[in-house]
Amino acid sequence: MIRILVTPDPIDVATELARVEVEGAGGIASFIGRVRADDGVSTLELEHYPGMTEAALEAVARTAATRWSLAAVTIVHRVGPMGPGERIVLVATAAAHRQAALDACAYCIDRL
Repeated sequence: MIRILVTPDPIDVATELARVEVEGAGGIASFIGRVRADDGVSTLELEHYPGMTEAALEAVARTAATRWSLAAVTIVHRVGPMGPGERIVLVATAAAHRQAALDACAYCIDRL
C-alpha cells in the first residue's frame, strides 16, 4: 500500500501511523519533520506544483517499496504557511523486518 498526500492541513500522526500497521509488517519506521523555532522564523511557506509533486513523491515511495519489499509506505507533506513547531512532513514505512523499514524511511526522507 502506498499513500501520498500533499495537503495544507495539519498532519494527523496517529491516523497516518495506523494506516501502515498492516498484516505482515514486523517493523514500522517513521520520521516527522517540523518547522524549527530557532533563527527567528515566524512562518515557513511551502509551494508546490499540483500533480507534479504527488508524482515525484510517489516515484520515491515506489522505489523504496520495491527495493525494501515494503508492506506499506506513507508520505504526507504539508504545503502553505506553517508556524514554528508545526509538522511539515511525515514518512512512515512498514516491512517484515525493522532494518528494511528503517532503511526505507531514511531513503524516502533523504529524497524529499
